[in-house]
Amino acid sequence: MSAPSNIPTDHYRVLPSLTALGSSADPHVITTPARTGTNIELRIHTSLTSFDVAAEQWVPAASGFAVTVIVHRVDTATGLPRYLPVAEPDEWARAIFSDVDAARGYFLGAVDPDTGDHVHGQLAYRLYLDTDRQAIRAPRQLVACPHYRLRIGDAGPEVRIVTTA
Repeated sequence: MSAPSNIPTDHYRVLPSLTALGSSADPHVITTPARTGTNIELRIHTSLTSFDVAAEQWVPAASGFAVTVIVHRVDTATGLPRYLPVAEPDEWARAIFSDVDAARGYFLGAVDPDTGDHVHGQLAYRLYLDTDRQAIRAPRQLVACPHYRLRIGDAGPEVRIVTTA
């Protein structure tokens, strides 16, 4: 795997390995200045949690891991949330997911990925893995908010899963 062109090489070396990352309450954290040069810092939290969900009507049972990437965009002086276009946080999520398959990652938006509630100042991303750590579609039983395919290249986002919750 080679470093994506827009992620600094020194930071790329500190990305978590999704094939080796263990389930833990403590996320892997990367802190880096935004490329905009506008005193914005990115605090990127990556966590892996296991899941085992029962089958529902028309939906098969599934087990594996949910990789969650939360990107907080904060002012370096105050620590308060700051606006930053999604392009740079998207690049970081794709770089983290590229350890397995970035094309299978999802953009969730400014939400808590477990509840779907809006959270100011952060962007959430998810990748679902089976028990062999291969990328899979989002298990319907775990979806608490709309999931959009993470943009790869020049393609726009594609709605993949819409929740009725």
